[in-house]
Amino acid sequence: MPDVFLAMMRLLYLFIFVLFLGSCSEYQKVLRGEDLAAKYKTAEELYKKEKYKKALRLFEQIVPQYRGKPQAERIMYYYADTYYQLEDFYLAGYQFERFAKSYPKSQKREDASYKGAKSYYELSPRYSLDQEDTDKALEKLQAYINTYPDSERLKEANALVAELRTKKEKKAYEIAKQNHHREDYKVAIAAFDNYLVDYPGSSFREKVLYYKLESEYLLAIGSYQSLVKERLTVAQGYYNNYKKYYKTEGEYIEKADEIGEDIKSRLEQFK
Repeated sequence: MPDVFLAMMRLLYLFIFVLFLGSCSEYQKVLRGEDLAAKYKTAEELYKKEKYKKALRLFEQIVPQYRGKPQAERIMYYYADTYYQLEDFYLAGYQFERFAKSYPKSQKREDASYKGAKSYYELSPRYSLDQEDTDKALEKLQAYINTYPDSERLKEANALVAELRTKKEKKAYEIAKQNHHREDYKVAIAAFDNYLVDYPGSSFREKVLYYKLESEYLLAIGSYQSLVKERLTVAQGYYNNYKKYYKTEGEYIEKADEIGEDIKSRLEQFK
């Protein structure tokens, strides 16, 4: 009985293997052949079966051949989405953008616009690197939000925008903070000022106000005697501004109050 079972299993494996070879050879036949309709049909079937790599090879062959024909819109969407499903986001973003421009009245235009924008979002690097792709993603997502304000994806799109903006804010904050840590206080203060103008509602606002205060304070106490009073007075203004927003609650209240007390004590000496 075990021998019969093993024989049956071997036959089953052999049958599956033959089917596999047959399907592969059929695909290779279509791929290498000249039958455009067969390529189109096979590519669409493979796409729907989520066999994107194989589908892509066929789409790459037929896209130029169908340009300007009635089937082009359908093929171009599949072509762009194949890149998207394979997580080749550079080409997906480019192809979806191209699709949206070529077929402005297409029922798939909204979907293409969103996936194109999402592709650039996926390309956005961590905050410490160059943010060119982040800027492009923000531009594309905002354009999508403006064009489709009633979209079902609006909540998700807004969440992606918020995430990317936070990444940009963090990068700008870290650059300003680096100047502070390098004791280049004048440059740090200017960077913090620019930050507050560019990102008035940032989640890093308290940190920026505190380090701006600390930068001016350290600049003052390390200055020539003739400059100390003037710079301490400026630092006192920064302390008052910090306390205006963070009177009783804040991550840096204790440190800020310590600096504020020392500024007050030092200024009293000038009286």
